[in-house]
Amino acid sequence: MSQRLPSLISLRAFESSARLRSFKKAADELAVTAAAISHRIRDLEEFLERPLFIRKVRAVELTPEAERLYLAVHHGFETMAQAIDHIRRPQRANVTLSATPAFAAKWLVPRLAAFQAQHPDIDLHVHASNAPVDLEAGNVDLAIRYGLYPSAADGNASATLLLQDQFAPVARPAMAHEAKQGFAHWPLIHFDWQERQPKGLTWNAWAQAAGYPLSALSQRAADSSEIRYSEETHAIQAAVAGQGVALLSVVLVEEELRLGLLKVVAPPMLEAFSYRLLKSGRSQHSEPVEKVERWLVTQAREAKGIKGIVDTEEMSSAP
Repeated sequence: MSQRLPSLISLRAFESSARLRSFKKAADELAVTAAAISHRIRDLEEFLERPLFIRKVRAVELTPEAERLYLAVHHGFETMAQAIDHIRRPQRANVTLSATPAFAAKWLVPRLAAFQAQHPDIDLHVHASNAPVDLEAGNVDLAIRYGLYPSAADGNASATLLLQDQFAPVARPAMAHEAKQGFAHWPLIHFDWQERQPKGLTWNAWAQAAGYPLSALSQRAADSSEIRYSEETHAIQAAVAGQGVALLSVVLVEEELRLGLLKVVAPPMLEAFSYRLLKSGRSQHSEPVEKVERWLVTQAREAKGIKGIVDTEEMSSAP
């Protein structure tokens, strides 16, 4: 059975007066007169049959009963305000995008502020993992794959080409200059591929493509230092820190090349895999998913890539 309650208007006047400890300030907050506030407080006191305020010249104080009532009323108004705000606020859509940790950190995350500015109604959740996700399971809406397509894990997913990758030997500018003395003297940086390393993207493959004889590779391995990291992003940081020369994805170090933090040491660049945007074969996709897809395609098309970053004349001959 519902209990009889005082008017909401009187409770609102009481909450404001108790919080501000002033009838006048409460009147200003609620855009009414001080006399109206006093009248509403008096109605509430008559309803409760006891005083709620100790009236002083320039302020008011709460009685013990009023303190208890204030806590309940204030909490009640806060709860109502939150519920009303939730109802009035436009519902935000959630889209989950899966990508490798390196691609997410180096290419995707720097662009997310622009996405949020363009699509403030979409919460884009980035799922960073090297393991392929099952798009048909429904937990992930879109996935960016690196490597050969299609694979058994992709099922009936459709794919859109985003970026074609290349690998190049890069180092910080000072070390790139020192590297002119030859491949045999380069301190090499390696990183562990999460899956089996492609044969065409190894230091041996690059050296052979650059025209170095096998004897030079054997001598290099015996005479020069090498550093190995378990994560590709760590290898990028190591190259920026000047620890050596790393054979890295041009897509992932595009910003470092553009800012002059890294420099391509010597040709050639090795053709690598492509980044593709995958979407499940489900016939229906929400508008937010379509917006994320279009944004990713646009970002990829606007990426300038290696052109305009590398000095082609300087790259025309190997050291």
